Amino acid sequence: MNLAALLFLAAAALVLYTLFGYPLLLGVMARRERPVRRKFEPKPVSILLPVRNGEAWIRAKLESILDLNYPSELLEILVISDGSTDRTETFAREFESRGVQVFSIPPSGKATALNTLMEHAHGELLFFTDVRQKLDREALRNLVGCFGDPEVGVASGELVILDSSGQEDAHVGLYWQYEKAIRKRLSRIDSLPGATGCIYVMRRALAEPLPAGCLLDDVHLPMLAFLAGYRLVLDESAKAFDVSTTLDTEFRRKVRTQAGVYQILFAFPQLLGPGNRMWFHFMSHKVARLLLPFAILILTISGFFLPGYWVFAALAVEALIYGLALFDPWLPRSIRRLSSPVRTFVILMLATLFASSILILPASRFWSSATGEQVLDANRVD
Repeated sequence: MNLAALLFLAAAALVLYTLFGYPLLLGVMARRERPVRRKFEPKPVSILLPVRNGEAWIRAKLESILDLNYPSELLEILVISDGSTDRTETFAREFESRGVQVFSIPPSGKATALNTLMEHAHGELLFFTDVRQKLDREALRNLVGCFGDPEVGVASGELVILDSSGQEDAHVGLYWQYEKAIRKRLSRIDSLPGATGCIYVMRRALAEPLPAGCLLDDVHLPMLAFLAGYRLVLDESAKAFDVSTTLDTEFRRKVRTQAGVYQILFAFPQLLGPGNRMWFHFMSHKVARLLLPFAILILTISGFFLPGYWVFAALAVEALIYGLALFDPWLPRSIRRLSSPVRTFVILMLATLFASSILILPASRFWSSATGEQVLDANRVD
């Protein structure tokens, strides 16, 4: 067996294990569930909402927060405008008479905005959310119920992506359903590797200031709780709702979130060692995802050097995959059921590859949004 064949087989093994083998193994392991002992006991909660240039959503978001089924006397609602140049701050101040506190800082980034809010927060629990997503009325109540279990340090809700008709989006949802299945199983075993950025609650005593330029507050802060011995759990009954966005927007978001994973590895190197009780899952889920695009590159290149007829078989499969991804927008609807997930996967792998540039570029280069500005927004797919 020549070197090309060895490289091809090794890369193929990593790809197949990461995409299919590990999720199947995780499903078996999750049968031994570690249940959360839920018990709702009302606790003081500080709701933290950082935003930059979010005038299109801020009113609806604050109405969504004020409509939460939670004792109003236990809520502290804190909004911060991070250098907004639109009417975000003006619209937010319309709600001051209803108990909303509004702060303003020069453009400093989401980490600084959240640090400022945490300095002013007094609640026993911190509820992190973002401006785009509306919240189900029972979301906060359900998340707080998770803290009846003293082992829980962070409780994350579920993001539901809707299409233009208000129904759950089937196109984006296919990949998202795959991701959510993994998250649910990890939560049953012990802990998630982070939280859903637009809807998670954390014990205030476990939170620490975020480092400047942090790209993933919803991983960095939960990791503080995890490494302190607490669980990071998912509550599927706590929901936030967002609308479907273009694949281009998802590409930029994925570049940022995967670049943030590199930051997490540098911030918490102990995650790579035996002190991480979820080491096997962290390596199989997070680290292997970072390696996937490089494995695919090796597959693509080494395929040209396979012996005999294997080269034609390998190149035919690669041509089929990349062809489905490239021509997906123009294919018949019946074929797009297969080609759309392939296209999504290929683009997300490109995003993961580009994310490695965090090793040489400043973190500020990785913030973007659908409007072209740094709207402080949630991570959708981690």
